[in-house]
Amino acid sequence: MLKYPNIPVSFNLMAKPVGALCNLDCNYCYYRGKMCMYEDSPYMMKEEVLEEFVKQYINSQASPVVVFNWQGGEPTLAGPAFYEQALYFQKKYAGNKKIENSIQTNATLLDESWCRFLKRHRFLVGISIDGPREIHDYHRRGVGQTSTWEKVMRGINLLKDYNVPFNTMTAITRHSARYPAEIYEFLKDLGSSYQQYAPVVERYLKHKATIEPELSPPEIRIGAALTTWSVTPEQYGEFMVSIFNEWVRKDAGKVFVQLFETTLANWLGEDPGLCLFRKYCGNALMMEQNGDVYACDHFVFPDHFRGNIMNEPLLELALSQEQINFGFNKHNELPSMCRSCEFLFACHGECPKNRISTTPEGEYGLNYLCPGFKHYFSHVAPFMDHMAEQIRNGRSPLSVKKYARKLLSPK
Repeated sequence: MLKYPNIPVSFNLMAKPVGALCNLDCNYCYYRGKMCMYEDSPYMMKEEVLEEFVKQYINSQASPVVVFNWQGGEPTLAGPAFYEQALYFQKKYAGNKKIENSIQTNATLLDESWCRFLKRHRFLVGISIDGPREIHDYHRRGVGQTSTWEKVMRGINLLKDYNVPFNTMTAITRHSARYPAEIYEFLKDLGSSYQQYAPVVERYLKHKATIEPELSPPEIRIGAALTTWSVTPEQYGEFMVSIFNEWVRKDAGKVFVQLFETTLANWLGEDPGLCLFRKYCGNALMMEQNGDVYACDHFVFPDHFRGNIMNEPLLELALSQEQINFGFNKHNELPSMCRSCEFLFACHGECPKNRISTTPEGEYGLNYLCPGFKHYFSHVAPFMDHMAEQIRNGRSPLSVKKYARKLLSPK
């Protein structure tokens, strides 16, 4: 019997059909170093693993809609034939459930065949792009440090030609954080009406004398140093405030920015739909190409290995006591400073992977980005209050645009 009550049966699982294999060489990638963990593997999910995954994942879901999330590495390296096989197994085991698919790609390998496939099978496509050419190419490079921007743009234009909907994932680094206006306007002009901004925060183990820096697990307190490309807390907060000011005056209701959506949900006391800003986590697991399951995509370390679906049922791994403890510790291990914070309801300490700082009182486990989040939440508070009040009274929250133009007008 599980020790904790009210555990939701439904969970999400990110599948990596080619593991960490990728055709790019982005220097900030937190996952590329995982290749060394599977050097003896073929880097491609075998058919028997794929079938077992599809069957177990569908059967484990309480929801009538089951969403398969394909990521990498670069998941298009698996080829359309792999996903045709996945669709076959999905149809075989779906029963009365509706199946949906999403794929996160760098877009460089997309061609007309891929676009026809994605359109025909209604895949939701996420594109990893960091902004205009100079900003994007600063970190997102090809093998030999070549530019990738033109290949990404070619792939995006093909998606547009075939009317394949896409959203964008943009990494915010110490370099790119200096260009919020340029990035936001670029993504709007690109046609991205749903935007995600991911702050890059990674540490490496200082004592590892390797060519590639080995990233540090969040639990390591001594002997880890922040990477030079990690965004500073102040940069991240100001970046999101800058974009929010533009969005709230002009684009609310037309452009959807994930952070703003989740913030409003928490302001309303609703489920934010994103583990980062929930009180508890643990229901977003990750599976490698050989069936190995880990607690989370950002916790692919031996201490967070849950098991292999070829040996143990996926549902048991997802609801194991270790995984439940992992999820509840998101709240239970918050420093006292967080527990007394006025924005706890909106932040919940964000992702445990970023809790690598110490409070002024000397308590470890403060989110590294805390100053940035406080700046952001303080700034958006009056606008969130306005939208939340409008929604509660059955009125349109889009009146916030007029309210914002008045509040943010130059004095």
